[in-house]
Amino acid sequence: MTSDVDVLANFHLGGRRALVTGAGRGLGRAIADALAMAGADVTLCARSADQIHHACDELCGKGLIARPLVSDVTDIRDFGRSVAALPAFDIFVNNAGTNRPKPLSDVTEEDYDAVMDLNLKSAIFAAQAVSRGMANGGIRGSIINMSSQMGHVGAANRTIYCASKWAIEGFTKALAIELGPVGIRVNSIGPTFIETPMTKPFLEKEEQRREIVSKIKLGRLGQLSDVVGAAIFLASEASSLMTGSSLVIDGGWTAG
Repeated sequence: MTSDVDVLANFHLGGRRALVTGAGRGLGRAIADALAMAGADVTLCARSADQIHHACDELCGKGLIARPLVSDVTDIRDFGRSVAALPAFDIFVNNAGTNRPKPLSDVTEEDYDAVMDLNLKSAIFAAQAVSRGMANGGIRGSIINMSSQMGHVGAANRTIYCASKWAIEGFTKALAIELGPVGIRVNSIGPTFIETPMTKPFLEKEEQRREIVSKIKLGRLGQLSDVVGAAIFLASEASSLMTGSSLVIDGGWTAG
């Protein structure tokens, strides 16, 4: 029988290098903090130098290991060069993303490009860059694609966002099949509406907030703390036999 000590040790990330994109604030920052507290050497990536350096200073001030990487993931070549210049990572949280909710009749080509370029194109090529380093280094790593409950259902005013996240779910499964033979696991996390800076303007509208909560069977919005445990689980040996799957953290939204 496995002892309690062994079970807890499976969640420890000491000695592992992690990269989190979109780590300047919100969910990315919370996940980066959690991975660092679990013992990982975390590289926080975002295009905002001020946010990243401030975040790293705070983490290092707590005795944790955090390093900044100022890079815009939509600049695929620059991001690829930046990753290639660093030692290979054991954990990659592919988190950078955006949304522009509106009816399809109002969606512009610029809206489409902004959402798809960040949520899908950049995520695919970021995973390519990081997984190449893992494979070349013989690392049996973990890639975590940040998806959404909207990668499993549909919703009004979210046609482009849903399209991007359904694509991420398919990409996750296909990449898991491709990288499985070299021991690299690929999974996704699908949160419901989480209170973050990105969702704040939308959630401040009382009618919309009530409508959203009415669809969450547990009767509340998600918090950052609801998601970080899933990231630690997928990053760690506790999920060593899990790949090509999605952890949907939606309070029951997709249950029906």
